[in-house]
Amino acid sequence: MTVTNPARPDHGAAWTVDDLQSLPEDDQVYEIFDGSLLVSPHADVFHGAVANRLRRLLDRQAPTGVLVGQDIGVSAKRSSYFVPDLFVARESAVDRGGAALDPADVLLVVEVISPSNAGRDLVLKRHEYAAAGIPLYWLVEPRKQTLTVLANGAGGYREQALLPVGEVYRTEQPFPLALTLADIF
Repeated sequence: MTVTNPARPDHGAAWTVDDLQSLPEDDQVYEIFDGSLLVSPHADVFHGAVANRLRRLLDRQAPTGVLVGQDIGVSAKRSSYFVPDLFVARESAVDRGGAALDPADVLLVVEVISPSNAGRDLVLKRHEYAAAGIPLYWLVEPRKQTLTVLANGAGGYREQALLPVGEVYRTEQPFPLALTLADIF
């Protein structure tokens, strides 16, 4: 849903990451696309559990210097800002501080698909993350119990793998790891 608020920013001006600092801390997720504010409810319990299980699995295998995180936004470009369900970034990126991660420091973004926001994750964020140069994008679909692995290349993300719950995913990117998909659903 796109929300307009004439009080912030100045009427007719585009939203920026800095404007988000004055919004209330409530049960909403605030993101920006091309200067328009996007508001979503926080994820439900199942969605959150899937994201947390995956984060723990990635954390256990992440090498020194790599951070697996949640609840930190990524500036896709000056006028867009998204909060992925999970991200993998260079640890040095958080040492610099700031309101958002620079996409050049982000190795992977992960979105857990919610039925209410599927279009945003499958189309909008896919395009924006690719345009920002983020190398890998994973789509976790809890209801289908699948993981779609997308790699950025000429023309945007291309599907590298579509894995069902019975599979073990082994990869070298963003770091060497093996995931048993049954452990996240």
